[in-house]
Amino acid sequence: MSKSALSVLVVEDHGFQRRMALRLLAELGVASLHEAADGASALNLLNRLAQARAPNIGGARGGDPAGIDSAPGGSAPDGSAQNDSAASDPAQVDLVLVDLDMPGMDGIEFIDRLARQRLARAVLVVSALDPALLHTVQTMARACGLRVLEALAKPLTKAKLAEALLSLRQTKADEDPQAAPDITAEDARIALETGRIEPWFQLQVELGNGRAIGVEALARWRRDDGRVILPQHFVPLLEAQDLLDELTERMLAQACRYKRGWDREGLRLKLSVNVSASTLDDAGAADRYQRIVREAGVAASEVVLELTESSLMADAARGLAVLARLRLKGFGLSIDDFGTGWSSLSQLSQVPFTELKIDQEFVAGASHKPRKRAVVEASLDLARKLGLDAVAEGVETVEDWQMLAELGCAVAQGRLIGEAVPGAELRAALGRWRRPEH
Repeated sequence: MSKSALSVLVVEDHGFQRRMALRLLAELGVASLHEAADGASALNLLNRLAQARAPNIGGARGGDPAGIDSAPGGSAPDGSAQNDSAASDPAQVDLVLVDLDMPGMDGIEFIDRLARQRLARAVLVVSALDPALLHTVQTMARACGLRVLEALAKPLTKAKLAEALLSLRQTKADEDPQAAPDITAEDARIALETGRIEPWFQLQVELGNGRAIGVEALARWRRDDGRVILPQHFVPLLEAQDLLDELTERMLAQACRYKRGWDREGLRLKLSVNVSASTLDDAGAADRYQRIVREAGVAASEVVLELTESSLMADAARGLAVLARLRLKGFGLSIDDFGTGWSSLSQLSQVPFTELKIDQEFVAGASHKPRKRAVVEASLDLARKLGLDAVAEGVETVEDWQMLAELGCAVAQGRLIGEAVPGAELRAALGRWRRPEH
């Protein structure tokens, strides 16, 4: 989406700073602009836009006693610039710029209500407050399902806003085009049973020399029309039918068959497979997983089973025997999304993990975000002290790569290296990674 097609709302109680933000956005080419002086007025405006379902109906006029003023420079009565192509979805603006310290409804309460009512696609906090508070607010908004851009410190500049808008446009371009696919639980069950849900593979490479050493198997559902459905859309449907264990075993079996084929071709790669949290309740899981990999001709020592930190913390106490038996049979064990599950270090020290995966939430952008970098550095230090391999997820830029190398991280995974691809396309993905430009 071009900047001229974006719809942006500025929520700021200080009149001069609000006008400056609007002016900078206009200079950057944003045509559809709205403004509000406080959180309550902003919610009123957003609700009217949603109800009107048209970009030129239902807004507030300049001098509205509710505190909403029309944007400068050729604006429509609702405070948006005159542009019929802007805001193609009038029910939501694309981005809300919001200050936190405002009278009445403060920015934190406003963001919470914004997320719950789904009145905007993304939010950008603009504030001079403590970075720790800004990080907490960003985490809260993400937990409510709202896309959050990196906070901007005041004063605003055109360069800061341009970078934020670029980030928004890149994120929108990367989104799953089937954001809300029309699928049912029965559709998901049939897809699983007929093998339409299959593993795709994302490379893991050494930071020291760029050598590919492994792949993570990620579930994908390719429909008959060619569209690919991501797991966040079908996994909850399978979970409601108690089919996650079957999904895990199918992914493990199919991924091992691919690995066996690569082994025969001389391409030796460690295989990582996500397992369901219910595995920790199943005393027979270790035996079944061992049988699956043996039947595929793969050694358990070349397979790493990944469990999310949140599932571990909920079930590890009664699942220690299962985890111990998996290690006894030779499987590697990885704690996935480390840092997102409010973990107990005492519990971590009791579980026989071999690998720690640092969540992409902390890795992405950590090269220029001191607090994120500190979390990554502490995670790597913990991994070293516990004798675990460390894998950084979500590596998207050369700057992220360089930072991880400086901190001594061993293995990286993410878009910089390559997206997940079907098993038949892995060699081509490996070839792209090996090209000199990387």
